[in-house]
Amino acid sequence: MSKNILITGGAGFIGSNFINYFINKYPKYNLIVLDKLTYAANIKNLDNVIHKIIFIKGDICDFDLLNTIFSKYKIDSVINFAAETHVDNSIKNPLIFTQTNVIGTNSLLEVSRQFWKDNYENKFLQISTDEVYGTLSEGEKPFTENTPLKPNSPYSASKASADLMLMSYYKTYNMNINITNCSNNYGKYQHSEKLIPHMIKCAYENKKLPVYGNGMNIRDWIFVEDHCAAIDLVFHNGKRGERYNVGGHTEKRNLDIVKLILKYLGKSEELINFVADRKGHDYRYAIDSTKIENELGWKTKMQFNEGIRETINWYLENLDRLS
Repeated sequence: MSKNILITGGAGFIGSNFINYFINKYPKYNLIVLDKLTYAANIKNLDNVIHKIIFIKGDICDFDLLNTIFSKYKIDSVINFAAETHVDNSIKNPLIFTQTNVIGTNSLLEVSRQFWKDNYENKFLQISTDEVYGTLSEGEKPFTENTPLKPNSPYSASKASADLMLMSYYKTYNMNINITNCSNNYGKYQHSEKLIPHMIKCAYENKKLPVYGNGMNIRDWIFVEDHCAAIDLVFHNGKRGERYNVGGHTEKRNLDIVKLILKYLGKSEELINFVADRKGHDYRYAIDSTKIENELGWKTKMQFNEGIRETINWYLENLDRLS
């Protein structure tokens, strides 16, 4: 069955990995890809599939553009990856995050509602983050879908706001929505500002590797292709109005990630440079994926040691992505 799917933020890290995965698995789907092509996106991420999709450069906050796209391409589904995501940038300039992550998501929802009217089968899938739940202490149980939203940064607050907006459209208009809240992704195509590619870049160039605070903060890591498989399942089989947590069951301290990269590249740990901690730095994230595993049959496939090795090798073979 053919679908006309609008995928926003498709030239970014997770979005482009998903499109490469999705279009090859479902060649009959029509993918209309919208991306603003900010500094964090790269059209090269779509080189292998650009001939199979329709790419449009544009902003999800542009209501007129969205109306044109929905009208021209008869959009019947939306998967929204478009977002400002770097916490440090949200601390420096929170208004950009409010504009894209809140206003942009609301614009997409409203155009969808207006075009779909009473067609309650059309799906709106929001790609969100575990950061909306706040922070955990050592030994505290992982986040579940019932964990209250308690964001601690302008970034996570903007994503939590978007999540709540989706739930309001489900409750008020009976829109067929799903939300996925995922842990830290790693893999190819990620911008060099993020932890793993940034540390690879610094180590490769024999520069100091900046580590916030004492490096003891904990994150749950998931290989991006495992995340893509989860999004696929939620898109096709997710229950109306439901949220699904997606985690890698791989909690690592930031310092351990840095040391692992140094070891792989044969560099000295003397390159580690502890710097002033991030404002409001969340201590630990951990995801309980029981719901998506039991209801949709999803499981992670990539072991972290194999995935991080594959990721490091990809960046070493694509050094231009570290610029």
